[in-house]
Amino acid sequence: MSELGCYSPSFKKPSDVLRMRRKRARSEGPGRNPSSPAVSLEGVRPFSPGPLLNAPGPTSGGVKRRNPFANIENTYNSPKKRTLSHTDCDNGALDGKSTEDRSKSSLREELFNTDLQKQHGKQLQKPLSISEDESLFEEDLFEPEKSTPILKSPEAHVVCDVAPSEVCLEFPADWSLKTRLLFTSPQSFSWAEHLKAQEEAQGLSSHCRAEYANLPANIQEPRGCAELRCGFQQCLQYWQHPSLPWLSLFPRIGAERKFSGKSTPWAQDAALQQSLMSDWSVSLTSLYSLLKARLCPYFYLCSYQFTVLFRAAGLSGAKGITALLSPTTRGLREAMKAEGIEFSLPLLEERRKNKEHSSSSQISDGTQQTDADEHTSTECNVHSENDNEEDDDDDDDDGGFSWLKEMGVQDKIKKPDAISIKLRKEHREVRLDHRPESVVLVEGSNTFTLLNFLINCKSLVAAAGSQAGLPPTLLAPTAFRGATLHTLKARSVNVKTRVRTGYQDVCSLEVTGAIMPHTLHALIQLLKPAQRGDFSVALYTHEPTAVLNVPISQTAEQQQLEAVVQDLGRCGLQQSTVQQLAAPTLLGKNALRQLHMREHSYSWKS
Repeated sequence: MSELGCYSPSFKKPSDVLRMRRKRARSEGPGRNPSSPAVSLEGVRPFSPGPLLNAPGPTSGGVKRRNPFANIENTYNSPKKRTLSHTDCDNGALDGKSTEDRSKSSLREELFNTDLQKQHGKQLQKPLSISEDESLFEEDLFEPEKSTPILKSPEAHVVCDVAPSEVCLEFPADWSLKTRLLFTSPQSFSWAEHLKAQEEAQGLSSHCRAEYANLPANIQEPRGCAELRCGFQQCLQYWQHPSLPWLSLFPRIGAERKFSGKSTPWAQDAALQQSLMSDWSVSLTSLYSLLKARLCPYFYLCSYQFTVLFRAAGLSGAKGITALLSPTTRGLREAMKAEGIEFSLPLLEERRKNKEHSSSSQISDGTQQTDADEHTSTECNVHSENDNEEDDDDDDDDGGFSWLKEMGVQDKIKKPDAISIKLRKEHREVRLDHRPESVVLVEGSNTFTLLNFLINCKSLVAAAGSQAGLPPTLLAPTAFRGATLHTLKARSVNVKTRVRTGYQDVCSLEVTGAIMPHTLHALIQLLKPAQRGDFSVALYTHEPTAVLNVPISQTAEQQQLEAVVQDLGRCGLQQSTVQQLAAPTLLGKNALRQLHMREHSYSWKS
C-alpha cells in the first residue's frame, strides 16, 4: 500500500519516467550532446498518430500509438497535486525519511521546478514527457453534446422529405393498410383512456351520423375536453364483414398460424360455406353500389392471396372508379383476361416509359453533337436494333431452334415440348408473381366486370388449410349491408427512453387493428391540438398493401378535384380527409414508415 502514492496510469514511477526521458534524448541522433539536460523537439514523435514535431519536408512513415492517459500530467505533476507533492517533499526532508523516500521527493521536486520555470516564461527546454501532445486534453472528449434531445420514433433515423425551412401543413395520402400505430410525444396521452359511458356513446353516434366537432387550435386541458375524447372514440370505428368474435379476420395474407387451432365449423360443411358466400356477395354488391353513388369513398377486399382496393371516382386523382389488386399471379391475370377485364400493370409501364425516355434523350443528345451523316448512321443503328429484336421474336416463335434446320440436325436433337417453350416465353410474366410489380390497375366500367369476376371466382376462397371455406374480409369506413361495427384497440403508456444526456419521459399511444387511410388522417388531425403540435408516429404497414400507393397516369385537374370534394361531401368523411385522399399519391410503391410533427409542421419517412 506504500506504493499507492506512486500510482500512474502508465504504471511507471517518476524515476522510470526520467530514465525514459534521458534514454530518448540520447537516442535522437548524432550531434546531440547526451549530457544536456534539455531535450529538443526536433524529430521527436508526439503522442498517438501524427507526424514528427518540427520535422522538415513531408512527413510519412510508421505510426506509434500509446495510452492517451499515460501522461505525467495525470500523476505527480498534475495541477491538483502540485502543492500537495511539494509539501510532502519538504516534510519528508525535515522528518528524516529514508534514502529511498528522499530520492523520490527529489524527483518530485525536480518535476515541480521544471513546470514552475515553464509557467514563469523562462526559455528553457523541457524534457519531453511520454505523451507530449497536449491538444488531446484541451477539451473533454467524453463531454456530452450540448443539444436538446429530439424525440424520435422506435424506428430508424428520420429522413425528412420537406426542407427544414419550409412549413408543411399536410402529409401525403397513404392507401396501404396499417396494423399498428405508435404515437410518441412529450405531452401525456392520459386523455385518451378511461372514457366515460356518455363519451363513448356520443362517439359512436357521431360516427354513424358522420358528425364531426370543430376542435380549438390549442387545447390546454385535453383530459377535461369532452369533444376531444368523443372525437377520439369516433376515429376508432370501422365496418367489417364477415365478423367472427373468436377470429381476427385481418390480415388474411400469411395468417394461417392465427387460424390454426381455432374453431372453423364451416370447413367441412358445404351448406354453411354456401350461406357465408351468399351473404358475402350481398355485402360486396352493396359496397360497390355505395361506391358508385359516392356514398362510400373506398373499401378493401382482403383474401388469403391478394388485396383489392376499390376507390370512388375522383380519389387519388383518377377520373373514374378504380381498383388495384396486389399481389397477383400469372394465373389470376390470365383468368381476368379470359373474362374480358381490361387492366394494366402501372409499375411495368412506368419502367418502360422511363427506359424509352432515357433512350430517346440519349439519341437526341447524340444528334445535337453530330452532323447529318452521323445522324443517319444512328438511325440505321436504331433500325438494325429493332430488326434484331424482331428476329429474336421470330426465333422465340419457333422455339429458338431455327438454326438447327440450317445445320440439318433438327431431327437428331430432342426438342422441348410445347409447354416448356411456352413457359420459357412467359418467364418474365412468371417472375412478376407475388412481387410489388405485379400490381394490377382496373379502371372505369371494367371494375364492375371485376366485381362479378370476384363473386364467381372459386379460387377467391381457400380450398384447404386453416382458412378453407372462409370468404374474404371486407373493410370500409361507412356502413353497408351485413357489416359489423368494430373498434380499434388503443392504450396509452408512459415510459422512459434512453437519450444522450440520460433518460427522458416519453408518453406513447398505441393503436392496433385494421387501420385505413381515413383513420390515420383523422387521428393525426385530432392529436394536433391535443399534443400542441409536437408528436411522432411509427406506422406498421401490412406489406402486401404498400404498393397500393402506385400513381395513376391520368389525373384530374385542380378544378375537377374541387368538384370531387363537393361530390364526396356525403361519403361520411371529414372534408379535410377527402381533400387529402383526392390528391394524387406521391409515395409510389412505398408506404409511410414514420411521421413527425414539430411546431405544426409535418415531416415523414417512407
